[in-house]
Amino acid sequence: MSSPYALELTRSCENCRLRSEGFFCQFSKRVLQVFDSIKYITAYPGGAVLFVEEEPPRGVFVLCQGRVKLSMSSSEGKMVTLRTAKPGDVLGLHAVVSGKPYEATAETLGPCQVNFVRRDDFLQFLQENPEASIHAARELSSSYQSACEQIRSLALTHSASGKLAKFLLDSSGNEHEKQQGIRVRLTMTHEEIGQIIGMTRETVTRTLGEFKNKHFVVQNRSLLRIQNRAALEHFVAA
Repeated sequence: MSSPYALELTRSCENCRLRSEGFFCQFSKRVLQVFDSIKYITAYPGGAVLFVEEEPPRGVFVLCQGRVKLSMSSSEGKMVTLRTAKPGDVLGLHAVVSGKPYEATAETLGPCQVNFVRRDDFLQFLQENPEASIHAARELSSSYQSACEQIRSLALTHSASGKLAKFLLDSSGNEHEKQQGIRVRLTMTHEEIGQIIGMTRETVTRTLGEFKNKHFVVQNRSLLRIQNRAALEHFVAA
C-alpha cells in the first residue's frame, strides 16, 4: 500500500520483506500475529516529531522504514544529537518499560513508516509473550552498550581525528570493504555530527577535509567512501 510520502507501506509484520537480522520484530509466526493485532501503522514526512523528552510515555514506536534522529536539550536550549535510529529499532522502549518520561526527542529525518503500540498493550504483550520480552531485553541491552561506547569515545578518545574516524567507522555498520571502499551514507550535518562526538562544527569540517586531502575518504554529497580503513583505525587506537 502506497502513502502520500512515496513509501510502500507494509501492513503485515508476518509478510514483511523489510525485516532482517537485528530487527526488533524478528518474532515467531504466532507472536507476529499478536503484534500485528495491537500495532498502528503510520507514515510520517520528514521533520515530524514522534515524541518529546520529558513527555509521559504513550507507547513504543517501531521504525520500519526511514531514519529518526534522537536528541536531548539542556535548560539553556542547547541541543545534542544522541544517534540516528535505523529500521528495526524500537524507540521509547526504556520509558515505556520503566514508566518514566521519554529521555529524548525523536524526529524523522525523511519519510518514515512507524508502527506504534500503546503502552498498556505493549506491556501486556511482553507479559504474555516471553519471546517478545527477551527481544525487549536485548534491545535495552543494545541501547545501553551503545551509550557506553559513546561515552567511551567522548572520554577516552582525545584527538579530533580519532573521534571523527571512530564515528565514520561506526557509521559504516556491516558494510563490507569493496574495491571502491566502504560506503557510508552521511545525512547529518557537520553540526549534528559534532554534537554526537563532542566537537564543534568547524572542527568536524576541518578534520573531514584533512581526511579527504589525504585520500582516506572520498565524498559525493551524502555518500562517503572510506578508502583507507587502516588509517582511520590508527587514529582510533592512538
